[in-house]
Amino acid sequence: MGQPNLSRAIKELETSLGITIFERSAKGMTVTPEGDEFLRYARKILNQIDEVEKLYTTGRKAKQCFSLSAPRASYVADAFTQFSKLIENQPAEIFYHETDSMRTIENVLHKDYNLGIIRYAEHFDKYYKAMLDEKKLTYELLTDFQYVLIMHKDSPLTQLPEIHFSDLEEYIEILHADPLMPSLPLMETKKAEMPSSTRCIYVVERASQFELLSQNTQTYIWASPIPTSLLEKYNLVQLSCPDISKYYKDVLIYQENYKLSKLDNLFINELLMAKRRYFKKA
Repeated sequence: MGQPNLSRAIKELETSLGITIFERSAKGMTVTPEGDEFLRYARKILNQIDEVEKLYTTGRKAKQCFSLSAPRASYVADAFTQFSKLIENQPAEIFYHETDSMRTIENVLHKDYNLGIIRYAEHFDKYYKAMLDEKKLTYELLTDFQYVLIMHKDSPLTQLPEIHFSDLEEYIEILHADPLMPSLPLMETKKAEMPSSTRCIYVVERASQFELLSQNTQTYIWASPIPTSLLEKYNLVQLSCPDISKYYKDVLIYQENYKLSKLDNLFINELLMAKRRYFKKA
């Protein structure tokens, strides 16, 4: 660029920004304090432009991205484990977050999670569908099921011919410390979902529940079906309860304008296969 054009460009820039970048004198130009600050920012911007050009012009492989927010469910964890074996040998960022339904909805809407799985009792179906429609989320039923009891194989409860709600009153119930409905306190939500013991332990990490169950024969948890391999690993048993009448739903959600990626479809395929292994009626 010639000197006259350069001088004109600098003056236009100064006028646009409302600052003086250079002090002009008979001896030449010197940088003002404002100009020095401006030039520091300008150099950073130019360096970032160089980095972007290098990123996309050097044949670098695109980064694989996958993110899932889901309930603490063994079949989902199993599907994710099998899915992890299918990730191609190239840069990847994979996120797997176990949490409750309301936080999953928040993660998909505002936290850049592409996929979510929410779980709720079937009598909340209209509530959740209305909310998902309002928030413009696409949703697909994965499975519906009844909870089973998980406990240590040496639990005294295993000696009963049938386990009823009344039999559980003196035992320690393990629960996940997440409310399922936003408008209800934790204790009210728990009561609305399932009768519980007078003694409860609330956990957040799914691994903690298995450690408790494997070490304390006085504990139990209501859960979706668990594979035999996991039961054997922790010396647990899975039993039904004739008092259970409610069904629960697991629903896949994502934003309505989101196009499923190759990794998304790989995971969903593993999820459907895991569902068939875990749920007899699926």
